[in-house]
Amino acid sequence: MARTREFDTEAAVSRAMELFWSRGYEATSVRDLTQHLGIGQGSLYAAFGDKDGLYRAALTHYRTTLAAAALRSLEEGADARSAIRTMLVERIRIAVADQGRGCLAVNAACERLPEDQATRRTVRDMQDASREALTEVLRVAVERGDIAARHDPHTLAAFFVTFLNGLLVSSKITPDARALEPLVEVALATLD
Repeated sequence: MARTREFDTEAAVSRAMELFWSRGYEATSVRDLTQHLGIGQGSLYAAFGDKDGLYRAALTHYRTTLAAAALRSLEEGADARSAIRTMLVERIRIAVADQGRGCLAVNAACERLPEDQATRRTVRDMQDASREALTEVLRVAVERGDIAARHDPHTLAAFFVTFLNGLLVSSKITPDARALEPLVEVALATLD
């Protein structure tokens, strides 16, 4: 008779996300995961298949929680400039926390690509969603005359996603928001 799973898989994924985020994929063993989650190895394999399955679940959880919150903050901004500034500064503050753990998605790309195609797809989907949300904010800003019509919203959005990726990598090297936040104003100058 099969035993029913005796743990909350959503909570386990959230806790695994934190562990992968602070340590990285390679430095996190199955033993680390089972100890951190308080579950047996058999339960981990039954619920997620293997370490890769749990890692993919953790990346998906990151996408639907923190990454989604960043996109919502863009939609709630009063104008493009302040919405983008708020989003970038908030991402810096999250990335420098815990001694500069960076961004789980950017960390995943740096650690797991090009070999891990599932991670590539997940990170690319997050980046595409960010670019699309930024494009819409910038398109509306051009229509309102908030930024010059000479700017292509799609190209600007791609620039901001690329800029943010660089900031998030830099946050691991220099986990100091005061050193990184002034760079946001330089990037926003592209809207002039």
